[in-house]
Amino acid sequence: MKPRQQPFTSSPLRLALLAALSGGAAADDASIQIAPVTVTGSRVEANSFELPYSVDVVDSRQIGEGQLKVNASEALAAVPGITVLNRQNYAQDLQISSRGFGARSAFGVRGMKLIADGIPASNPDGQGQAATFNLDTAERMEILRGPFASVYGNHAGGVIQLFSRDGAGAPRVSAGFTGGSWGTHKLDLGAEGASGPLGYVLDASRFETDGYRQHSAATRDQAFAKLTWQPDADSRLRLTASSLHQGDTQDPLGVTWGTFGRSARAVEDVANTFNTRKSIDHMQGGITYERRFGAHQMELRAYSGTRSVTQYQSIPTGPQLNPRHAGGVVDFDREFHGAGARWTWTRPAAGGELSLTGGVDYDFARDDRRGYQNFVGPTLGVKGALSRNEDDGVQSFDQYAQAQWKAGAWLLGAGLRHSSVRFKVEDHYVVAGNTDDSGRVQYEKTTPSVGASYQLTPSTNLYASAATGFETPTFNELAYSSGGGSFNFNLRPARSRQVEAGVKSLLGEWGRVNAALFQIRTQDELVVLDSTGGRTSYQNAARTLRHGLEIGLEAEIARHWRTRWAFTQLRAIYDQGFTSKGVPVDAGRRLPGIPATTVYGELAWTPIQGITTALEGIYRSRMYVEDTNSVRPAPAYAIANLRLAAEQKSGHWRFSEMLRLENLFDRKYIGSVIVGDANGRYYEPGTGFGWFAGVRAQYAF
Repeated sequence: MKPRQQPFTSSPLRLALLAALSGGAAADDASIQIAPVTVTGSRVEANSFELPYSVDVVDSRQIGEGQLKVNASEALAAVPGITVLNRQNYAQDLQISSRGFGARSAFGVRGMKLIADGIPASNPDGQGQAATFNLDTAERMEILRGPFASVYGNHAGGVIQLFSRDGAGAPRVSAGFTGGSWGTHKLDLGAEGASGPLGYVLDASRFETDGYRQHSAATRDQAFAKLTWQPDADSRLRLTASSLHQGDTQDPLGVTWGTFGRSARAVEDVANTFNTRKSIDHMQGGITYERRFGAHQMELRAYSGTRSVTQYQSIPTGPQLNPRHAGGVVDFDREFHGAGARWTWTRPAAGGELSLTGGVDYDFARDDRRGYQNFVGPTLGVKGALSRNEDDGVQSFDQYAQAQWKAGAWLLGAGLRHSSVRFKVEDHYVVAGNTDDSGRVQYEKTTPSVGASYQLTPSTNLYASAATGFETPTFNELAYSSGGGSFNFNLRPARSRQVEAGVKSLLGEWGRVNAALFQIRTQDELVVLDSTGGRTSYQNAARTLRHGLEIGLEAEIARHWRTRWAFTQLRAIYDQGFTSKGVPVDAGRRLPGIPATTVYGELAWTPIQGITTALEGIYRSRMYVEDTNSVRPAPAYAIANLRLAAEQKSGHWRFSEMLRLENLFDRKYIGSVIVGDANGRYYEPGTGFGWFAGVRAQYAF
C-alpha cells in the first residue's frame, strides 16, 4: 500500500454540526492539493479513487497532529462507517466496529481484521488487539469497509492496516514528552535513518496514567524496530519487531446507571474488593520479502510471537465452588506464528490491463490456558486454587485468487477466497464433577466478491460491489455452554451477504467527497444464550439486517482553512425474533452497541507556516445496551475538542509542540457500553474536560 509521490491531504446533532469546523494544513505548505492515493486494501495495488469499494487513508499528519498517539481511536474518529469507542479502560482495549461488525465484543476487537506491516494483529479466531499498534512510527493507516473486506477471510467485516514508515535520509534522533490531566504522561525516544540500501526505525515509549475513573491506572511500555534492506530497485527485505508490556493495569469495569448518575468517575465496589486488573506481555517479529519481475510481483512473509495475559475478574466466590466453573482468574501463555505468499501477474488484455493475484495465508495460535479461583479463604483478588487447565489451539489456512481489469472508464474486480478454520481443545483438568471437555471443530467457507467502477467524468466515479463473508465464533464465544458448562462446539459461523453502491468525486484541486449506500444481511448471528456465574454462552439464533449511508468530505475551503467531515447513518436490527436468557427478543429490535448516527467534523486554520489549530466536533446517537432494547440506552451526546500544533526548524534541529483540550464544555456522557452485561454494569463513562501538552525535539546528523 504505497502512496503516490505527491502529498495526500486529502450536542445534540446541531451542536456537533456547528462545532465540527475542520481543516488542518501541512506545516510546510500554505496551500494543499487533495489527491487520491495508491492503496492495496484489496491486495491489488490501485488508485483509491478508481476502486469499487470504500477505503480511506489516514496519513501521518492526521495520526500525529495535536494527538497523544496512544490509542487508535485518535486517528480513526474521522473515518465514516467506523465506530471507535475509547472505553477509558486500558485493561480491555478499544471497541472498534465497522458497519456494526464487532460491536458486541466484550473486550478487544472482533469482527474486524487488524494488520500491522503485513503481520496480523488478530488471532485466527478473529479476536484482535489494537493496543499493539505503534502510532509513534506510523506512516499511515488504511481502512477498508464493505464487501471487499471479505478478501481477508474470517472476521473481516472491515480491515484496518497500519504501515510504519521506512528508515530514510540522514540519521536522526528524537525525544518527546507529553503530560496532562489525570496524571497522564508519555515519554518516547526514537532513532531512524538510512545508510546505503539499509534503513532503520527504532522507537521506545512509556505511557502512564492514573485514569479519569477510579481504579483505572495504567502503565504501557512499547518498543518497535524496523529494518529495511533494498539491494536493488526490484527487491526489498523488511524485518519488524515489537513489544507491549502492561503490568497490573487496573480494570474499572462498567457501572450501573445509578452509579453513573452519582459520578462519572466512580466504579462499582467489586472493582476494588476484587482488585480487578490485567497484565499483558506481547512480543512479535516478522519478515517480508518483496520482489518485482517486470510487471509482476511476488511477496513472501512470515511472523512469530508470544503473548501472556493474567486477568483478575470480579466473579463472586459462590459460583466458583462448582467444579465445572473456570474460576475468576484468567491466565494464559500464547505462542503464535504464520506465513503467507502472494503472486501478482499483470499484462495487457482486451484493450486494457489485467492483474491476477493468487496467494495463501496460514495462521496458528496455541494457548496454554489456566483458570484459578480469585480468592484464598476470605481474601479476595488473589490467585487461589486451580480450576481450569487446557491447551487451546486454532489455525486457519486460506487460499485466494483475485482479478482486476481496467480499460478506459471501467474497472472490474472479482475475488474468491476459501477459508478453513480449526479449533482444538485438550482438557487437562479432569476431576470429580468435571468431565473431559476436549474436542475439536472445523469451519470452512468459500467467499466470492465482485465489483465495478465507472468513470462518469474525469472527476467522478460511480461504483458497486457485492460479496459474501463469514465469522466463526471466537474461543471466548465457544468456551461455555448454557449454564457455564463445557465448550459449545455446536456453534455455527455467522454468514453475511453485502452490497454497496457509491460515488467518489474530486472537487477540483481543493477537495473530495465519497458517499456510499450499503446493505448487509446476516444469518446465524451469534447472540447471547445465557449468562450466569460470570460466564456467558452464545447461540446462533437470529437473522440481522443492516443498511446505511456513509459520507466523507475533505476540502480546502480557503487558502489557510481546511475542513474534514465524516457522517454515518446506520440502521441495524434483528430481522428475526429469538430468545436470549429466557426472554423473547422481537424482530425489529436494534442491535446493541451500534449508534444509529455518528458525525465527526473539524475546521483547521493555519494562520502562518508551522502553526495549525483545529476545532473538532463529535456526535453519537444513543446506543442500546442489550437485545430487548428495554434497558435504558446510553444517551446521545456531543462533545467538542480543540487542538494546536506548531513546528520550527533551526539548522540540524526540528522542534514541535502540541496542546490538546478535550470535552471543552465538560459534558457528562457514556462513551461506550458493555453489551449484555449480566450484572447490569453496561455503562462506561467518557472523560470530562481534560488538557494535554507536549514537546518534541529531533536532531539530524
